[in-house]
Amino acid sequence: MISTANRIEGVQEYYFSRKLAEVRRLNTPELPVINLGIGSPDMAPAESAVEALVSAARQEGNHGYQSYKGIPELRKAIAAYYGNTYGVELDPETMILPLVGSKEGIMHLTMAFVNPGEEVLVPDPGYPTYAAVANLVGATIRPYAIKEEFNWNIDLEELKQQDLSRVKLMWINFPHMPTGSTATTEQLAALVALARQHNFLLVNDNPYSLILNEKPLSVLSVPGAAEVAMELNSLSKSHNMAGWRIGWLAGHKDYVDAVLRVKSNMDSGMFLGLQHAAVEALQQGEEWFGKLNQEYSRRKKVAAQIMDALECTFTNDQSGMFLWAKAPEKVTDVPAWIDEILYATHVFLTPGFIFGDAGKRYVRLSLCSPLEALEEAKSRITGFLQQSAAAAH
Repeated sequence: MISTANRIEGVQEYYFSRKLAEVRRLNTPELPVINLGIGSPDMAPAESAVEALVSAARQEGNHGYQSYKGIPELRKAIAAYYGNTYGVELDPETMILPLVGSKEGIMHLTMAFVNPGEEVLVPDPGYPTYAAVANLVGATIRPYAIKEEFNWNIDLEELKQQDLSRVKLMWINFPHMPTGSTATTEQLAALVALARQHNFLLVNDNPYSLILNEKPLSVLSVPGAAEVAMELNSLSKSHNMAGWRIGWLAGHKDYVDAVLRVKSNMDSGMFLGLQHAAVEALQQGEEWFGKLNQEYSRRKKVAAQIMDALECTFTNDQSGMFLWAKAPEKVTDVPAWIDEILYATHVFLTPGFIFGDAGKRYVRLSLCSPLEALEEAKSRITGFLQQSAAAAH
C-alpha cells in the first residue's frame, strides 16, 4: 500500500462524516432516525432565489467557468448586505471574495497566512475545522478557553498574560458555535487591539448572526479593524442555503488578494446561477427573517423541553440554531449516554466532546428539524427515560 502524507496523520475524518454513516444504518421504516445533531437548515430559501437559479440555469450561455472573484452584482449585493446588516462599508471591487461556502475559506485563509510551526489560536469549545486545517498546514494549535463562567466568552485578561509572539492567526466565532454566545462591540474591539499589539490576523467566522440574535455584529465594524481582521460569512445558515455552498470573505484588499492567490489555484468560480440566486437571497428583508426566527423560537421551546427531560442545564439567551446544555452529574460518560439514547430511541444528539476538551460534559441539539419531529423526539426520549427509571426500580 502507498503510505499517506505525514500532514494527515494528526487529522481525523470529520466526526459527522463518520457518525452519520452509523446513524443511517439505524434508520428503519418502523422507527426512522430523528437527526438533531446537524445544523443543516430544513426550511427553504427565499422563493426569488430559487427562481433566479432556475432562470439562469435555463440559459445556454450561463454554464461556463466563472470569475474567481464572482460577478460584480454579487459583490455589490454582499457589500449592500454588510451596510444594511452591520453598518460596515465594503468596497465591492477589492474587499470581498466570494467562496464555494465559507468552510473552504478556512483552508484558503490558513494556507495564505500561516507557515509551518507558527501558532493558530482556536476556541475550545469550537468548530473542529479550525484545528484540523491548522494541522494540515503544519501549524501549532493553541486552544484558548471559551468559559462558561464568562457566559461562554473569552477570558481576555488570561489571554493577554500568555506569550503570543508566535501566533499568526486567531479564530473567533460570534455568535459562537456550539454555545450560542454573542460578543459585544467592546469585546470585539479588545480582540482587535490584541491582534494589533501582537501582529496576528484575527478572523471572525460569522454565519449565525441573523438567527435568534437581536444585534448582529461584524468584527469589521470596529474602527481600524481591517488592518488586522477579516470575516467569513455565508448564506448557509441565515438564508437556508447550506447545500448551495455560497459564502464569502471580507476584509482589506491586500488580505483578500493573498487568499485569492490560493483560491485561484485550488478551485474555480461558482456557477453563475448560484451567484444570481445569492443576489436575490441577500435582498431579503426583516419580514423574511422575522418568519424564520419565529419558527426557530417555536422549535427552541420544544428543544428546551427535551433538555429538561434529560435533566440537562442550559441558558435561555443562546443565539444561532442550536441549544447547548450541560449533562447531569449522574452521567459519567456523556458520549456513551448519547449513544444509549440514539440506539434506544433513534434520536441523534451531538456530544460536546467533538468541539474540544471544554465540551466534554455537554450536549448540543440542533433546531433544524420541524416541530413535529422535535415533538416526536421528545416523546421517544421521555418514554425511554420512564422505562429506564422503571427498570431501575
